[in-house]
Amino acid sequence: MALARRNARTVDYWPGFVDALSTLLLAIMFLLSVFVIAQFLLSQEVEERDEVLSRLNSQINELTQLLALERGNTQDAQDQLLNLQATLDIAETERSRLEALLARGAGAGAEAQARVATLTGELDSQREVSQRALSQVELLNQQIAALRQQIGALEAALEVSEQRDRESNTKIADLGRRLNVALAQRVQELNRYRSDFFGRLREILSDRENIRIVGDRFVFQSEVLFPPGGEVINAAGQEEMGKLASAILELQREIPPDINWVLRVDGHTDNVPLSGAGRYRDNWELSSARATSVVKYLIAQGVPASRLVAAGFGEYQPLDEGDSPEARSRNRRIELKLTER
Repeated sequence: MALARRNARTVDYWPGFVDALSTLLLAIMFLLSVFVIAQFLLSQEVEERDEVLSRLNSQINELTQLLALERGNTQDAQDQLLNLQATLDIAETERSRLEALLARGAGAGAEAQARVATLTGELDSQREVSQRALSQVELLNQQIAALRQQIGALEAALEVSEQRDRESNTKIADLGRRLNVALAQRVQELNRYRSDFFGRLREILSDRENIRIVGDRFVFQSEVLFPPGGEVINAAGQEEMGKLASAILELQREIPPDINWVLRVDGHTDNVPLSGAGRYRDNWELSSARATSVVKYLIAQGVPASRLVAAGFGEYQPLDEGDSPEARSRNRRIELKLTER
């Protein structure tokens, strides 16, 4: 009972809160990365669409100018046709008048006939010119119809491009939603397996005073595993690491292969500087070497190397800010955390 009360008083939930906050920040950063990638892809596609739209608008402007020019030519031809028609009407009137004069006066018959022949030739010439003008007008009308068809096709292409843009936006939004759902599911699954893993470790290693759970990490005091200032795991520590390896292998068989999990081994020291005369110059090197020793021992026990990560933090992540021997002892530790890669 006294031991349980002492452990209860010394439990510090702050590292668990910090790791939970770190996990949340990582998830947010992942979502922001997905959003930035999606925005980058969308902007590239939109730029391509804008270039296509610009080209199509340029073609439409050119066709519109050509259509206006053709309409101007058609109007000129129509005006010329009207002028020719007016001239033709005048000539018809003059011929009718001369024929009337021819009928009334025999003396003026020869002159009138010559005049009529001349006017008839002019009328025939005017008819030929009028016929050519009508042909040009017909050709212009056909060209205008073809231009209208091209404009219609360009407008249809613009509509298809805009529809694709709308579909792309919808797909990107749906992709973001599905990624959020998948990420939440993976976090929930990993939390469940983490709880199972720590539950098993608690059952296996609960008889050791210097082994405890802090937040979402399993903590071994360095004295359980290593001699002072050393990184070679002692016999008692090897026994505990053997139990840990068995628990990891059992857990590996249960976690689905699509969950990319790793067991992170963090080495921590107290704030007493090393002399520098030994094998390690400072606490950074000592904490890293101890974490690496644990990882290599687990690998030797059959744990896949791809599921293990070693990290050294020196004295810069203390559990206890005090300078007492008890505080330093708490800070000398190896922490195990099950997380995603």
